Amino acid sequence: MKKIILAATFVACFGLSRAKAQNVNGKKLTDIHVDYIQVRAEKSLLTNKQWIVLEYGQKKGDYSELYIRDDDGNKLEFNSAIDCVNKMKNYVYELFSVYTEQIDKDTNRPVYVLRRK
Repeated sequence: MKKIILAATFVACFGLSRAKAQNVNGKKLTDIHVDYIQVRAEKSLLTNKQWIVLEYGQKKGDYSELYIRDDDGNKLEFNSAIDCVNKMKNYVYELFSVYTEQIDKDTNRPVYVLRRK
């Protein structure tokens, strides 16, 4: 029995040490405690990847600081902005409003506003 508990503890510690925390501009999503956030998808020009821009009222020096990243600083890829909205439920946010933002003359993109529960 002790061997099973020891093995489970080892596996849990190893698994948790490899977990990646999501952050925006170096601030973990679990540490963002604001009433509203804004989420929108940005598509890569060269690939079909989508990255998420998350704004919560932070100061931004560079637009690239708005992307959701992992601990290594790599932009996290999502299937869509809705994928991110669904995952933000884990951080106690819910969908509040959706509006469109005009990118160019013929193209709009949805912008999602989430509210803290």
